[in-house]
Amino acid sequence: MNFIKDQLADYGVSEQMTGYLSNIIMVLFIALLSVLANLIAKKIVLKIIIHVISKDRYAWDNIVLEKKVFHKLSHLAPAFIIYYSASIFPLYRVFIEKSALTYMIIVTITVFDALLNAIDAIYRSFEVSKIRPIKGYIQVAKIILFIIGAIVVISNLIGQNPLIILSGLGALSAVLMLIFKDSILGLVAGVQLSSNDMVRVGDWIEMPKYNADGDVIDITLNTVKVMNFDKTITMIPSYALISDSFKNWRGMQVSGGRRIKRSVHIDTSSICFCTKEMMEEFQKIHYLTDFIKARLNEINIYNIEHQINTESKVNGRHLTNVGVFREYIHEYLRNHPKIHKDMTLIVRQLAPEDNGLPLEIYAFSNDTNWVVYESVQADIFDHIFAVVPIFGLRVFQNPTGHDIARLKESKEYSSGY
Repeated sequence: MNFIKDQLADYGVSEQMTGYLSNIIMVLFIALLSVLANLIAKKIVLKIIIHVISKDRYAWDNIVLEKKVFHKLSHLAPAFIIYYSASIFPLYRVFIEKSALTYMIIVTITVFDALLNAIDAIYRSFEVSKIRPIKGYIQVAKIILFIIGAIVVISNLIGQNPLIILSGLGALSAVLMLIFKDSILGLVAGVQLSSNDMVRVGDWIEMPKYNADGDVIDITLNTVKVMNFDKTITMIPSYALISDSFKNWRGMQVSGGRRIKRSVHIDTSSICFCTKEMMEEFQKIHYLTDFIKARLNEINIYNIEHQINTESKVNGRHLTNVGVFREYIHEYLRNHPKIHKDMTLIVRQLAPEDNGLPLEIYAFSNDTNWVVYESVQADIFDHIFAVVPIFGLRVFQNPTGHDIARLKESKEYSSGY
């Protein structure tokens, strides 16, 4: 500054004008120096860093670069020049230093914010992120970062120690607890969800209370985002997954088998003992040939040993059409290429109802894909409904308008009309 004043005085500038002109020249010089420092930081230093990072074999530093951590860090270069130039202007020194320091604090906060985003992105590149997501913890760290940054900025502007402001926050703790209630609950829930491995990104969960039925696509501090199968998105509070019950279908997906549990209702009036003609027809069925021969031999031996009078079907042991049909379904499923052979396979009778006798198929498909699963299930029951009449059975269904019309037509025909 003195050098500039001496040069201006040598050119014959008055003392009053010297003060104004020297300040203007110094401001322009500092501004030019700041611009130059910014250009050096971005055009030279930053390009060197980018070149070095792009050449190495690590992927994590590329993510740091993508999150613009170094770009934001370069903004500190001109701020340092302005801060250390404040002593040139004694009257405005305090204002310049506080302004520059506030800017540097804000830039530092944005740098740490970008660094936290980079850490989250790096962690997501590993498979463990689906089991142990850390996005909630990153959000908590950001909240703490912004609170500390705000306290430091305020303490810098008012010229007080940050600890004094922190001590004053004790009186506002109740208010802060109310403001950050959801965040605190979400943090606790996130820890429990993660430690107990209750839900992961990619899990299919079902929570009727929140109309959620789909895949988890994101887990944050306050919410769990679920994309339903109709492509709508449901936001569930994180703590709701701890306080309320929900169904996680991960076990089914991991097991490799998806349960088929459906019944065919048989009209009980169509159930009867098998006749000789029926036995002959049943033996022609590939899945029943060995069964019929073995069972008939067993029944004959039993009836002979116990001297059973077989003229009456009530005496002794006999095959029924529904029993043979049940065995046929069991063998058909055992030989089905889409049924999981290492999981439970049962064809059972349930308690008779008003709608007939339920024959329940309890099995597992070997493909958990929804489309394939529904196709397998439909194919199985298409076949079952088609073969029911072959066993002399009828599927029960309530009378329809067509049945009533046919009954009316038959009555009119029999009466001569």
